[in-house]
Amino acid sequence: MGCAGTNLEQIIPWGRSLDEYIRMFDLTEGNLSSRILDCGGGPASFNAEMHGRGGMVVSCDPIYEFSREEISGRIDATYETVMKKTLEAAENFVWREIKSPEHLGQVRMDAIKRFLADLSVGVAEGRYRAAQLPVLPFRDGEFDLALCSHLLFTYSHLLSLEFHFDSIRELCRVADETRIFPLLPNFSNSRSAHVAPLIKLLRAEGYTCEIHRVPYEFQKGGNEMLRVWPPLPSGNWE
Repeated sequence: MGCAGTNLEQIIPWGRSLDEYIRMFDLTEGNLSSRILDCGGGPASFNAEMHGRGGMVVSCDPIYEFSREEISGRIDATYETVMKKTLEAAENFVWREIKSPEHLGQVRMDAIKRFLADLSVGVAEGRYRAAQLPVLPFRDGEFDLALCSHLLFTYSHLLSLEFHFDSIRELCRVADETRIFPLLPNFSNSRSAHVAPLIKLLRAEGYTCEIHRVPYEFQKGGNEMLRVWPPLPSGNWE
């Protein structure tokens, strides 16, 4: 899910499920009972499924300024293109839990349909907010955990190192911990060139960074997330 603008024609909606989020971000039951920000959530069913089990999730994405019908139309317009690109790059993926391109389409559309069914109610309840990095409309420390799936690093060819740095600092402003998955650009099996310099920049400012292996791999080599914690306030000692 992109964040470089709010022109629907530039957005490619692609949804993921609660089960995928749990594995992508190695989420524990304790994590799932915390206050979670899903940043760049797009048409994922994570929020809808978490709401159904009593979870506390706010999702933000520029796509939420559009209506259910507009988003659904954009999904219909881009689905075949996304599936074609995936099929062409099939060797870059691990066909294990998701068994084939056809199965992928089914899994993604199931998540998207659940999202669309929840959208109107979720917007009214404040669970879906139209917002985008690198500036978020949330209070300092409003969340325990911020999750960012398939945005940072995924679009390294479009989003600069500076954008990544500003975005991660903003996520760490609003949450006690930030997790970013994956560390690979789209259709690549090698870490983004932004990863190493970002970690260096963040550590220089007192952030704690850790690359963590996760129990999820669809993109080959895409089984790692970046965990980042903000600097301790002045005067705090461990």
